[in-house]
Amino acid sequence: MNTPDLHGELILSHGSRKLADARQMRLLAAIDTTGSITRAAREAGISYKSAWDTLDAMNHLSPTPLVARATGGKGGGGTRLTQAGRDLLAVYHAIEAEQQRLLATLAPHVDDAAATLNLLSRLRTMRTSARNQFLGRVSAIHTGAVNDEITLTLPGGQNIVAIVTADSRQTLGLETGGEAVALIKASSVLIACGDGLALSARNQLCGQIADIRSGAVNDEIILELAGGTRLVAVITCESTRRLGLATGMTVTAAFKASHVILAVPA
Repeated sequence: MNTPDLHGELILSHGSRKLADARQMRLLAAIDTTGSITRAAREAGISYKSAWDTLDAMNHLSPTPLVARATGGKGGGGTRLTQAGRDLLAVYHAIEAEQQRLLATLAPHVDDAAATLNLLSRLRTMRTSARNQFLGRVSAIHTGAVNDEITLTLPGGQNIVAIVTADSRQTLGLETGGEAVALIKASSVLIACGDGLALSARNQLCGQIADIRSGAVNDEIILELAGGTRLVAVITCESTRRLGLATGMTVTAAFKASHVILAVPA
């Protein structure tokens, strides 16, 4: 197993207030070595105006100015860090070094770096109101004149079928073998009991009721599927009573392919 090369960007904050980030610190470090805003901006990869604005904002937020400058000098004027600026830079670099040491310590314990980092990326970027979010791998694509049928296989072996437009498939870059997330609203899931049921819904997943959370009007039915995946359905309290649902029962969760939304990590 290859040891992953982990990196992180350090942001210092106090409560909800951001104190310093890597971009600001790169600019301060460049000021310290070049003595010129023009050259520091070039080294930091930002425009001259952006550098001025950043330094102004930092000076305004700091009780003591971090940068002292004079206009009109060769190459953008004489600019230097004050003692407060040098102290801030030193503290940031010291904390950054500790952060890198921590990441180096953690790296050998990450069994599957690619999968772990992809998961972190998904958790960071994906925000949705859908209660059911299932990560799977595209196992089949059947194209049509207008709509395409996408089959997503979950880690537990269950298949979820979604109907999307051909344009949507191309926009999302969906291909066989690629990862995608199936989003299904809990209110779109029907619960059925008994064997030999004939349902028109393409998706029918068998599971065991792990929990029932009762409400004033609706109940949440939490099903555990094979492999440990959980699915949530919202049905009326009357439906729960009429079906005689109870923890431990085996039931079928059904939902239409058109009710499945597919997403891919940004």
